[in-house]
Amino acid sequence: MSRGDGVDQVTGAAKNAAEPVDWDALKAAATAAMHRAYVPYSKFPVGAAALTGDGRIVSGCNVENASYGLTLCAECALVGNLHMTGGGLLRAFYCVDGAGSILMPCGRCRQLLYEFRAPDMELMTTQGIKSMDQVLPDAFGPEHLEETRG
Repeated sequence: MSRGDGVDQVTGAAKNAAEPVDWDALKAAATAAMHRAYVPYSKFPVGAAALTGDGRIVSGCNVENASYGLTLCAECALVGNLHMTGGGLLRAFYCVDGAGSILMPCGRCRQLLYEFRAPDMELMTTQGIKSMDQVLPDAFGPEHLEETRG
C-alpha cells in the first residue's frame, strides 16, 4: 500500500530523488506566492515554495492580522497547501522576501518544515543549498515522542 507521499516505504527516500531540483522554478513559485501576501501592517511580504516527493510544487505566503500574534508565516500556509493538495513530504524549499531575495525561515518555521521533510530535504539559503539537518541541528521530531511512549 502506498503512503501517497512520493516516498519509498522501504528506504524512506523520495521516489524521484534522482531528478535534480529545479531551483529556478521554486524561486519563481515563491516569488509568485510572495505577490499574494497580505501584509498591511509590516509591509514585509514573504513567499515560500517547496518541491514534494512526488514532484508537485506547493507554495504559501504570509498573512498578517491586526492581532500580530495571529499572523501566519508563509511556511505555515505552504504546509496547509501541502495537505490540501494531497499531502506528502517536502524535498526542497525556497523562501523569498519582497525584493525576491533569499530569506531563511525563522526557528518556528524550521521546526514546522522539519515535521514534513523528506529524509533528503534541502533548503536554499543565503550561503547556498543546505540540508534540513544543517539549518536545524539536533531537531526535535515525532520520533522523539515515540521514544517516550516506549
